[in-house]
This record gives sequence, structure tokens and C-alpha cells, in this order.
Amino acid sequence: MVSATKAIPFVVPAQPSPNVEPISQNELTLLLSLRGRLSQLESQVETAEESIKERLASGASVEPGDHTATIGTSYRRNVSWKAVTERLAYRFKLDGKAFCARVLAATRPSPSVSLEID
Repeated sequence: MVSATKAIPFVVPAQPSPNVEPISQNELTLLLSLRGRLSQLESQVETAEESIKERLASGASVEPGDHTATIGTSYRRNVSWKAVTERLAYRFKLDGKAFCARVLAATRPSPSVSLEID
């Protein structure tokens, strides 16, 4: 009689690849510092842009030279696909909310990868 034994899973500890350079604390510290500086620069850019926009809107002229500044306006329309789908389903005597729920359930989420450092 042959006895059946259950296989016990064996987990091999992850070992770093010899070709991959380790990530140093200095690199992580530098990245965090750069993120902080980027945040400060973004804030300064936003403040400078708002100042120029406000003055242009108030009728300020731009000094002659290589650069010009104008206020541009663009419009973008986003169709609410759920509302349109529900209306169309209603026209075809279907349950729009149930159809939208099926579409959402069948839609695979797009993965997003980000680096988080604590």
C-alpha cells in the first residue's frame, strides 16, 4: 500500500541579486530632500503665476523683450458616461443603473505604481 503524504511548502528566503546595487540611506535621504525642494519650488511657481495672471487681468502691460504673457482660456467637456448610459438604457427599456454596475464590475482597474518612503 502506497501512503500519500502531504507536501509541506518550503519558502526560500529572498536573497538579493548580486547584480543589483543596494539602496543606501543617503539615496533615500536625498530623494526626500529633493521632494521637499520640489514642493517649495512648485509653491513659488504657483505664487508667481497667480501674481502675473492677476496683473494681466487688471490690464498690466508686459515689458518689451523676448518673452510675452497673455491669459489663455480653454474649455474642456467631460461627458458623464454613467448619466449618458443610464439615459440610453432607459430609452431601450433597460435598467441603466444595473447596466452601469455590470460595466464597472467588468472593468479591470489600471495599476499605479508609486514609491513610498517612510
